Amino acid sequence: MFKKFAAEALGLSDIGIIVSAKDYDKVDADDYLFHEDQERIFFLIKSKKDEYCFTNFALIHVDGESAISSKRVIKRYDYAQYPIANVTIETAGTIDLDIELKFTIGDHVFSIDVRKDHIEQLKDIYKALHTIGKLQRHDEQGRSNAMSAASVLGSMLKLNSASDPAAVSAHYRSLLDELIESVLQRHLRKDFSSVFEKYIHA
Repeated sequence: MFKKFAAEALGLSDIGIIVSAKDYDKVDADDYLFHEDQERIFFLIKSKKDEYCFTNFALIHVDGESAISSKRVIKRYDYAQYPIANVTIETAGTIDLDIELKFTIGDHVFSIDVRKDHIEQLKDIYKALHTIGKLQRHDEQGRSNAMSAASVLGSMLKLNSASDPAAVSAHYRSLLDELIESVLQRHLRKDFSSVFEKYIHA
């Protein structure tokens, strides 16, 4: 029923609508969330053949071949592996029916047409995606700094403790543990719930 309503609302063109939170359980993307890991939908755009589902962990793209085909390809882009950049909104002209949300995630370029009366909601996801990209770049710099510091400290330990191989080994193990903690935990954000909660107004 919901899919029929969405198709009718879109008419003949493939312009997306923003799905209300109360209908998230009716969309295809909901079946592919990691509910066991507390993944949840914060924003979802649905067109006749595609769904663009923004969760706290990833963008899930339910990619349809055409509006009349039931075949779907599920593509997942986890924020921890795919940085977001170049987020823009192209507003509608006087006679246009749609506005456009554009961004890159990793090497993938997205350009999503949305009904122009959804401009206020689209501003929310624009702010959220822009902020996620900024935090990702901050984390990347933190990981780079951690690797550089580890390299310098490793050289220092080797020079200062060469006469005691056991001490060198212990220092390296300690350094490696600290590096793993820094790179994989402190500077590799996976859950962006706080960003979505700040900017998305349901």
